[in-house]
Amino acid sequence: MTETLARADIDLIQRILPHRYPFLLVDRVIDIDGTKSGVGIKNVTMNEPQFTGHFPGMPVFPGVLMVEALAQTAAVIAGVGLDLAGKNFGVYFMAMESVKFRRKVIPGDTLRMEVETLRGGGKVWKFKGRATVEGEVACECEFTAMMDLPK
Repeated sequence: MTETLARADIDLIQRILPHRYPFLLVDRVIDIDGTKSGVGIKNVTMNEPQFTGHFPGMPVFPGVLMVEALAQTAAVIAGVGLDLAGKNFGVYFMAMESVKFRRKVIPGDTLRMEVETLRGGGKVWKFKGRATVEGEVACECEFTAMMDLPK
């Protein structure tokens, strides 16, 4: 028997993450397997504010925002897996390791962010993330985050 994996639409994402436009960088999360893994989706559009300066006439989605989008996906996975929607918890970067950028991401691209939990369950969690566009790797990294869980 196949287990149904969880999903998070924008409403649930906003009940988990404190981020809002222009810094909410994940549109939905699919295939959430408890706190183990999930896939975030970000539709990159020309009307996003970073494109006015990065770069005029040649818009490129900043690499640091790809890493942030992966981290937001990880927070949603943890929030769904731990049933934390609406419970006011925080997630904060502690470290980023082995960050590599492999391809440009431009307006019109759909960023698929695959995130896997390497270590979790307490205050400090470690994740591995990979962002792709049409099957091509755009960014890959490992990152550590502190979870400020409700008591």
